[in-house]
Amino acid sequence: MPAHHDPPMSDTDTPARPRAVLADDERLMREQLRARLAEVWPELDIVAEAKNGLEAVDMVAQHRPDIVFLDIRMPGLTGVDAARQIAQLPPPQDAGPDDDLLPEIVFITAYDQYAVEAFEQGVGDYVLKPADRERLQLTAQRLRARLDAAARGGAHLQTP
Repeated sequence: MPAHHDPPMSDTDTPARPRAVLADDERLMREQLRARLAEVWPELDIVAEAKNGLEAVDMVAQHRPDIVFLDIRMPGLTGVDAARQIAQLPPPQDAGPDDDLLPEIVFITAYDQYAVEAFEQGVGDYVLKPADRERLQLTAQRLRARLDAAARGGAHLQTP
């Protein structure tokens, strides 16, 4: 009996891979985060990296990722200020009225004193450095749920 082969999936059948931008002024921290994210969320596509807050805003405007991982203490523009500027970016010209244009923001930082301010900004998550595998696994699960809800037409879930 011949083996059964499913027809190839068209581009419209394949769920889009989530896209992310990483921003941290420390190269080793960016590399570590990229490696750990690859372990816990292999389908996540890191489309750009930034070494300061200004670059992060530019990379988000250019690439329009689904998620932005921001260090809080960076030169030029803090992660909190970068998140504020990202929230104010104009929509792309080809955006439809129902497009969810703002990326999920995750702060990755060594400083827990910024947590309250971060959640007041509506961030998706807040992870203390060094980000261990188990904690990033939880972050990935939360972000997948939020992105899935947005893809189904629901508003992004608010983190308490």
